[in-house]
Amino acid sequence: MRWIALLAALTMPVVAWLSQTGQFGPTNGAISDRYPTLLVAAGYAFSIWGLIFLLDVVFGLYQLRRRTPDFNARVRGWATVGFALTAAWMPVFSQQAFLPALAIIWAALACMAVAAVRAAPLNASAGQRAFAAYPLALHAGWLSMAAFLNTAQVIVAYGWLDTANMLPWSLVLLALATLLAWCMNLLLRGHYAYPAAVIWALVGVYVKQSGWRLPGADTVAVLSLAVAALLLVQTLLLRARAWRAPRVAVVAEHRYRR
Repeated sequence: MRWIALLAALTMPVVAWLSQTGQFGPTNGAISDRYPTLLVAAGYAFSIWGLIFLLDVVFGLYQLRRRTPDFNARVRGWATVGFALTAAWMPVFSQQAFLPALAIIWAALACMAVAAVRAAPLNASAGQRAFAAYPLALHAGWLSMAAFLNTAQVIVAYGWLDTANMLPWSLVLLALATLLAWCMNLLLRGHYAYPAAVIWALVGVYVKQSGWRLPGADTVAVLSLAVAALLLVQTLLLRARAWRAPRVAVVAEHRYRR
């Protein structure tokens, strides 16, 4: 299973390269341009995949180590499936099989969310935090927004909702994405990598939607920045609580000994 996890991590950048060279069909960017939405991010924002793939490979190498007890055993399976689903999404989306692609990206998000939470327990070692928790949390953070962006594109592609006035249902999706990010950030106790990926995506949405031709784009742009700011404040509060907790424990232990 250890080597399968590494292989799955290595597969993602290979499939991504093939996808971006048009080996599976139109590129993701070309398809996205065909179905413009109020939740799509600027093109530069997707460059985060390079960092995600690199760190996931680092995790793949790290989890090869055998330790007793093996903390990665609770994480490895979920991460492996999440990597495989992430890789599978790219050719499926390029083939414009939108419903299967939507199911795949949500399943990938679920797997990466579980893996990220399991990789970041309170008693995690410095190595586990650096080489497991950070890579998986960053991946989960980006997918937390990408899944909703993909959902919006599917809605437009199939015309499930009003495509002339996308603002009402786009705001619902943005609210749900905010709720998911808020809850995941709580579970991860403000782990930097997760909110960093979400905020990066939200800023990308702001850049794309600012001055965009679609009705309601300016509203979504401003709200995206507001959500990013809210998540940043939450993260700072959670980290302050995490920093304070060890000091409180030390003081309590000192008083007990006296």
